[in-house]
Amino acid sequence: MTTSTLNMATSIKNDLILRTLKGASTERFPVWMMRQAGRYLPQYIALRNKYSFFERVQTPELAAEITLQPVDIIGVDAAILFSDILVIPQAMGMEVQLVEKLGPLLPDPIKTTNDLDRLQVPDIEEKLGYVTSAIKLIKQELNGRVPLIGFAGAPWTLLCYMVQGKGSKTFDEAKAFCYQHPQLAAQLLQKITDSTILYLKAQIKAGADLIQVFDSWGGLLSKTDFETWSLPYLSQITAAIQQEAPVILFAKGAWQSLPDMANTGARGLGIDWCIEPETARKLAGKDIALQGNFDPSKLLLPIPELKKEVERMLTRFGTDCWIANLGHGILPNIPVDHARAFVETVKNFERK
Repeated sequence: MTTSTLNMATSIKNDLILRTLKGASTERFPVWMMRQAGRYLPQYIALRNKYSFFERVQTPELAAEITLQPVDIIGVDAAILFSDILVIPQAMGMEVQLVEKLGPLLPDPIKTTNDLDRLQVPDIEEKLGYVTSAIKLIKQELNGRVPLIGFAGAPWTLLCYMVQGKGSKTFDEAKAFCYQHPQLAAQLLQKITDSTILYLKAQIKAGADLIQVFDSWGGLLSKTDFETWSLPYLSQITAAIQQEAPVILFAKGAWQSLPDMANTGARGLGIDWCIEPETARKLAGKDIALQGNFDPSKLLLPIPELKKEVERMLTRFGTDCWIANLGHGILPNIPVDHARAFVETVKNFERK
């Protein structure tokens, strides 16, 4: 970790998550929630009704306001940048539309070598300067209260959208592309990786204190395919930035590859609710923090039952380095007081 990053970390008042990622014992578990800046908050919905999605993403003042909302309203131990994983394909030259309640649409997907040739590794300041501007503004507004998480999508997950051209439960066209055109797929993945490394380095330089890489569709791959189409690129990204900021890898559903991801240099691994904490720890080993793994749907439980379920999860993770989180993004129909109850239960839990 660079001196500047270390100095930044020491100036943060609540540095629980950073200490956890360093392997230090903390007085309590840190807690935040994936997709905490967004669709379940009335304050976010008010902005959504006024501005289009990419207006919110590309306007630093709006992105900063949305990023800060869960810190102020829910009391989480970290802010996560409000943005989207598809800003990378967009910056590389693809048209990306994001329609509320319908999902992403990339109307001219990658199918051939000519399609690949039109993609560029972007000049980050030129194409994604709105992100770095937002980060600087967020850091100023946070004033050291909690760390800021920067993020990007994993190359495999971005390939899924860039080849399929839209969301999918199976991404069968993307997988077929890899099987039928493996050399072209590898070139696309490398181009995405090179762009992502530059992007994350720019986020860190602008003020991000740690980075999470989301491989949302990693679980669609077998272990062998994950080691071909995802892991090498996650490893490259982690190796390129681990000296500048700690990295959390979250490959939803790819539990069979936890041992391999633990050897990338990442400081944390996200897990979903489909793997038992004890199994995840056994696979990942003792030298890395785990993050997760509450089922977001359980936030709809009556609050007394919700608190019991959270406490049960906290007990199962024991004394190891662990960051309390959901096993995927918070759902849009979660009441705010239930989200707050999740966070407060973690904060009030007496660590043995």
